[in-house]
Amino acid sequence: MLLASLSFAAMGGFAKVVSQVLPPVEVTFFRNIFGVILVGLAIYKVPLKQIGGRPWLLLFRGSMGFAALLAYFYIMAHIPLAEAVTYNKTSPIFVAIFAFIFLNEKLHKNAIFAIGLGFIGIILVAQPQGGSFDKYDILGIFSGIGAALAYTSIRELRKYYDTRAIVMSFMAVGTVAPLFLMLITPYVTVSEDFDWMFAEFVMPQGVEWAYVTAVGIFATISQLLMTKAYELTKAGIVGTISYSNIVFALIIGIMLGDPIPDVWTFLGILLVIMSGLLVAFSKK
Repeated sequence: MLLASLSFAAMGGFAKVVSQVLPPVEVTFFRNIFGVILVGLAIYKVPLKQIGGRPWLLLFRGSMGFAALLAYFYIMAHIPLAEAVTYNKTSPIFVAIFAFIFLNEKLHKNAIFAIGLGFIGIILVAQPQGGSFDKYDILGIFSGIGAALAYTSIRELRKYYDTRAIVMSFMAVGTVAPLFLMLITPYVTVSEDFDWMFAEFVMPQGVEWAYVTAVGIFATISQLLMTKAYELTKAGIVGTISYSNIVFALIIGIMLGDPIPDVWTFLGILLVIMSGLLVAFSKK
């Protein structure tokens, strides 16, 4: 899981660099195309074993995962990498809420306390000016919410679908949707609020090809290592260690020129980490 976290942070570093010259919707496409090829080969070699029957929920999982990832790549280009990763790691907080609402899972007192702690952490990271969040903070929080909706849907989907089919739903939507959005961009007019979703395709030049390739490779390596980690030991242990990717992202971000976070941002990051751990422990 430590290697998975390091790989995930490395993907973020390459994505941050290449997002300065390529639109996030295009980076999202390159991030997913590698996964489609690898998962597609796995399905070809070993056919799917599933009962199916929930195609709309499968599409919902893929769409939410794609939207969350797109927002994540967009904010990477505009805010420090550690803050972007922290927003993404708020997903366990929202999973606890959505599991309570949609799956009737119990919300223990510790979990309620953890959720409150997490929201305080989000406010400290965002540090809203004049009492309102800016565009990047809103999209950062959305990346956590979107990921949480995707993760919550997996709990239901795994009763009906092979794990590879669930992963492919995310990868496939994350490949087809960016292509569609880039194709229609010349024919639509959108406000600045939605510029994170629409952009024309920009042909990568020179070293940019290496960057987008690295995004796809490190993302795939991270997923493989994380999956193996969950197979080998308890989910609580793996989930705890997964927060190390914030530390790796902080180091990589500073190496790329991000400012060192102030004391309030550091405190906010710590509170988000603590809330995620408390949510995990409350399930025990």
